Amino acid sequence: MEPATVLSISIGAVLISITGFAIYTAFGPPSVELNDPFEDHED
Repeated sequence: MEPATVLSISIGAVLISITGFAIYTAFGPPSVELNDPFEDHED
């Protein structure tokens, strides 16, 4: 394979894994520990 193809696939894989981890953190089981600052300071 050409180096540009390998680099493109690597960057794509890293971006997909970061996005997957962010979605898991936001909506999965770890989301129970997240705080909503707007709910903490209702007027």
